[in-house]
Amino acid sequence: MIYEHRTYTLPHGQMQSYLARYEKHGLPVQLKHLERLLGFFVTEIGPLNQVVHIWAYDSLADRETRRVALDADPDWTAFKQTNVGSFVQQDVKILRPAPFSPHFF
Repeated sequence: MIYEHRTYTLPHGQMQSYLARYEKHGLPVQLKHLERLLGFFVTEIGPLNQVVHIWAYDSLADRETRRVALDADPDWTAFKQTNVGSFVQQDVKILRPAPFSPHFF
């Protein structure tokens, strides 16, 4: 099992419109292809104006297969067009659990 940890930083004042757009248009298509959303978070303390989402995959190969299918979906392509210029920064990490870590999926 691996986990993908994504952090997107939005410009000040853009959080609510992004969350509404993502919930309505982005999340359904991601769930269709990626399936295992561990959590979607908004920062309250520390660096502000960030969203963090964590996805679970069986392996890097599983992630690649699912991401290719997502990128081929016209609904995802349309959603990505609505995000042009939405982020100040994007960070992606792939995490492997330590042997003693609980597994969520």
